[in-house]
Amino acid sequence: MKQVPILVLDFGSQYTQLIARKLRESGVYTEVVPYRESLEDIKARKPQGIILSGGPASVYAEDAYKPDEGVWDLGLPILGICYGMQLITQHFGGEVVAADHHEYGKAKLKIENDSTIFKGIADDSIVWMSHGDKAERLPEGFDIIGTSENSPYAAIADDNRKVYAFQFHPEVHHSVEGTAMLKNFAKHICGCDSTWNMGSFAKEKITGIRAQVGDKKVLCGVSGGVDSSVVAAMLNEALPKEQLICVFVDQGLLRKDEATQVQAMFKMLDIPLITVDAKKEFMEALEGVSDPETKRKAIGEKFIEIFDKEAKKYTDVAFLAQGTLYTDVIESVSVKGPSKTIKSHHNVGGLPDWMTFELVEPLREIFKDEVRKLGLELGLPKDMIGRHPFPGPGLAIRTMGAVTEEGLHLIRESDAIMQEELKATGYYDKVWQAFTVLLNVQSVGVMGDNRTYDNTVCIRMVESVDGMTATFAHIPHDVLEGMSRRIINEIDGINRVVYDISSKPPATIEWE
Repeated sequence: MKQVPILVLDFGSQYTQLIARKLRESGVYTEVVPYRESLEDIKARKPQGIILSGGPASVYAEDAYKPDEGVWDLGLPILGICYGMQLITQHFGGEVVAADHHEYGKAKLKIENDSTIFKGIADDSIVWMSHGDKAERLPEGFDIIGTSENSPYAAIADDNRKVYAFQFHPEVHHSVEGTAMLKNFAKHICGCDSTWNMGSFAKEKITGIRAQVGDKKVLCGVSGGVDSSVVAAMLNEALPKEQLICVFVDQGLLRKDEATQVQAMFKMLDIPLITVDAKKEFMEALEGVSDPETKRKAIGEKFIEIFDKEAKKYTDVAFLAQGTLYTDVIESVSVKGPSKTIKSHHNVGGLPDWMTFELVEPLREIFKDEVRKLGLELGLPKDMIGRHPFPGPGLAIRTMGAVTEEGLHLIRESDAIMQEELKATGYYDKVWQAFTVLLNVQSVGVMGDNRTYDNTVCIRMVESVDGMTATFAHIPHDVLEGMSRRIINEIDGINRVVYDISSKPPATIEWE
């Protein structure tokens, strides 16, 4: 297990991943592990500091989340955030109670002394509060280092033991100087160096791939999206061409002309690509299936079957490479703490027992924005790296209910028009992801002098950084109007277009 300078113990906060992202952006490699991580595994990572995340529970509850007791005796600097602060207060002998009023939103932090963790931080800096419990009595040895109008213990510290705690969330965007506070903890209190970047990550992963694969062959599943393209480029850098077999499965669930674009892209990269036309097999597997989870699993199983079939055409294929991301893992399986499973991903959760492949997943612990930086580091063109995310199950999860050829036609054509208008108006690079969804809901319309009863398409556009959170994009009405007019006029079978104005959370980006 490699050294991890800062280890974050996850107690279930929706913001936990942001702690890691902020520190990584500062050049300090950080990993998130469940709050229940064993002491042996924590020691094996040789951290220089530990951060206790926020969480939805109360520390005084009977089933409250608690870390291994040995964490407190490691002698490492500790920073507790929100729930983490309350854990620190309770463990060291203070008192935590339910607050009379929940505090949620912006607050001004008044700095009460010159603690190292506030080095360079302005007085009255804006921070973000989100809590229902509070520290009522501080433990012995702790001093107040920050207050706010409604939180007399907004920040506390025991400098002798190097234990610090914030009632607010420094990791969120609304805490203006929160990143600087986290950086102060990592660099000035824990003594971490700012040496981690995508260049060093690429070198480390390429070395790791060579060690893992040896002289065996790797089958790389390619979708044409950013993630699988970056994985293919990394494998191409790490291995001789005869060891890499890139397989592109055209499952009939792609966007308009996407198969042709993928083939042209790999030709430009000088990476050999095998294209498998599997439209018939996937449509048969999806026939009559309307449940989103069942669709995802059916697609994942079919991908595995096809990859296995292709692998048997060669000797010494021992590995399957995938573009699994950290966000995929978090949303699919609660491996990083008590946070709830949101949805499964077709490439997460391992391989069936009957398969003998070992997985190669070099992107499994990084975020989407980091993947893009990695792609540029590997020399991939900007227009490829800037492509909007596209889910592995493709248009199947952008068609509500059962997948049909007619429905795929409607969603494919409407998506193509929306993308054309987005690029023509200069908004493609201003949004993180944009697509259309076929709702499979009919409504009455009037076209000419005739009554219609046709389908509704929803346009979904979001702004995000890593896909963990997202807000709907505020696109000018005239741009949306142009998309709607073209979709309705040019595609038979659609008579209504709506715009999705929900954010994540509470909604997800994809509809299924």
